Amino acid sequence: MSPDGTLSIGDLAARARTTVKTIRFYSDQGLLPEAARSSGGHRRYGPDALARLRTIRSLRALDVPVPEIKRVLESGAGPEPGDGLEAVVARRLDDIGGQLAALRWREAALRALQECEPGQLAERLDLIGAVSVPPDTSAIAHYWRRLLSARLRTAITEAAVPRPPADPTPDQVLAFARVHALATAATDHCLAGHRPVTETHPDLLYDGLYEAHQLVGAAVRAGRAPGPGEALDCYAAAYARAAGTRDTPAFRQALAARLAAADHPVMHRYWQLAGALIPGLTLGAADAWLRDALTADTATG
Repeated sequence: MSPDGTLSIGDLAARARTTVKTIRFYSDQGLLPEAARSSGGHRRYGPDALARLRTIRSLRALDVPVPEIKRVLESGAGPEPGDGLEAVVARRLDDIGGQLAALRWREAALRALQECEPGQLAERLDLIGAVSVPPDTSAIAHYWRRLLSARLRTAITEAAVPRPPADPTPDQVLAFARVHALATAATDHCLAGHRPVTETHPDLLYDGLYEAHQLVGAAVRAGRAPGPGEALDCYAAAYARAAGTRDTPAFRQALAARLAAADHPVMHRYWQLAGALIPGLTLGAADAWLRDALTADTATG
């Protein structure tokens, strides 16, 4: 160190156990400002440069980008909110979490390919390859938005769109890929067949169905098989109110026939696949329980 307390670039490199080239790079990026220049035009660094350089190298070792490091270093002089070390660490953790999720998805996808029969390989590769990594649910959400009226879209879409598991199994990767393929293949023509039975007052219908589905959850947890009870009464009453009529045995007979005729195989397949991805009872499983209960009730009535 010179009498004025500054260090040459070589001295700083030696003390930090790094190279002159590295220090010059950080200086040129604005991370390590020089304190002065010698009479010969050489860079000189102040006594705080060594600690600053160690901070830079520690953050680079954690793969923090140079612009982020610059914000951390500048935060000591009155930073804007979010510019400090804590915010940078939080952002890096978010980034790494996303990278790990993508790696776990890719690992499960590769295992799904590795474990299949040779004759299934091409089909599985097409299915899995059509899904972005990390997986995106926008195509599936779009399917439901096209299927439902405006008032119902948000609530039902949130419950119906499966979220990719954080640590998926090969079977879950395949299930998600098949749901994605089903949703993206749905044309406007075939969507007409996927739509649930509609009534004069669909808002009344879906408000009642939501309550009925909640009651089914309690029945399933209690181990009750589909049949007459509070959940079915709520279900049938919702359809009756939406149609502007009363819930009678004759109405239930007609409703059972209508629902059976409207039971589209694509929708059935959707909920079968979604069941592998959505924790707990899906809307589709709850509705199937209620339709089975209605069939049992009308058969005995």
